[in-house]
Parts: sequence; C-alpha cells; structure tokens
Amino acid sequence: MRVQSLTLAVAGAALLAPTTLPAAAAAPPRQEPVGRGEGSVAAADLLDRVRTCAQVSRGRYRTDDGTRRKVPVCATPKAVFWKADLDVDCDGRPTARCNRRTDPLFFAATAFQQSDGRHLNAETLPYIVIPAASRVWNPRAQGVRGGSVAAVVYRGRVQYAVVGDTGPRELIGEASYATARGLGIEADPRSGGADSGVTYIVFKGSRISPLEDHRAAVAEGERLARRFVGAK
Repeated sequence: MRVQSLTLAVAGAALLAPTTLPAAAAAPPRQEPVGRGEGSVAAADLLDRVRTCAQVSRGRYRTDDGTRRKVPVCATPKAVFWKADLDVDCDGRPTARCNRRTDPLFFAATAFQQSDGRHLNAETLPYIVIPAASRVWNPRAQGVRGGSVAAVVYRGRVQYAVVGDTGPRELIGEASYATARGLGIEADPRSGGADSGVTYIVFKGSRISPLEDHRAAVAEGERLARRFVGAK
C-alpha cells in the first residue's frame, strides 16, 4: 500500500495548486509490462552477493502502513541493499498513465529533479524511492543520494535505475512506474506492484548526471554490477 511521499509532506502550499492533466478524458489503454531486464550481469550473480545481511540500519522498515517492521538495510563494501516489495510510484510530471486520475496518491513533484529543473517522469524513467533520513538510517552516510545508481532484481531480471525520490521515514520498497514495467511487474499504481521478492542494490558513491539520462545509468550500473560480482 502506497502512502503519499515525503515530498508532499514537506512541500509548501504553492505546490498544491491544481495540476493540468493530459487532455484525453478517457483512461489510457492498459500497458503490459515489458519484463526484458537490462545489461549482461546475471540476476543470480547479483543475488549471490547479497545472500547475507550486514545490517547498517539501526532498526527495520515496514513495507506498508500497519505491517510489521521486518526489512533491514544491509551493506557490503561497495553497495547497500534491501529485500522488500515494490509499490508503484507515479509521482513527478503528470503523464497519460501517471496523474491524479490514474493514481489517487499522485503528487506532481519528486525529491530530486532533472537537469532542467523539471520533476521526474515516472512513466518513462526507472527510478527507486528511498526512505527519508531518520534515526533508523541516513542514506547519505552510506553514499546514497539523488542520482545514485541501483540494480533492482526480480524473478531473474535486472533493471537499472537511479535514486529519484524519497518516501516516508518508516517505509521501504517503492519504485517508479517505468521500473516496475521493466521488471515485468504490473505497473498500475492502484492495483499493480509486487508483494515481495524484489531486491534493491544501490552502489555506494555512484551518481548519474543528468539524473534523467537512463542510458548513462545502464552503462554505469553495468560497470558497477560487474565490479560488484567480481566479473573480469
């Protein structure tokens, strides 16, 4: 279950003005997940490196409101990772499939922006959501910030993404519409997502600029993933 992102909670009243939606009144046709995965580093090799958890968070996170705290943030020398669900985040610039009509929790802003100052496009840009800094975990202390590169793994597929938004301090396990679709997960923000089985690996100290350059994220993600698994 998604809740409104921390971006909404801290935004000023000016950001709450009505957002112009795409002109079409009818709901867009359903878009089937792609599910191809990216790069040549095997999902199994990445998962082999995150079998055990050296916990760096001071506590654990919930995956949804009202659930038990069960997800720790773990670390290796090169990355941090967690294993959770995937709630579909549609926040950012309104598009045909991500707007207030298609997503009751939609908010037209993301914590991090493109190089031109516009908010991210969740429908086209694979990004993940990290919890806001708290006593449980401070992402920056582990070299994780806006634009950091992540490898998201699900059912044998790898999707490279960037850190693009922040969420509530107590919740973890959320990624953009494009990330879900790339992993073969139903991306409808109301009914889609995955209940479990998603691994998020964020490479420490990495950063893509401009943040919206997905090709750069894939290239850098592939390089870091190869180093992570020890490939030659």
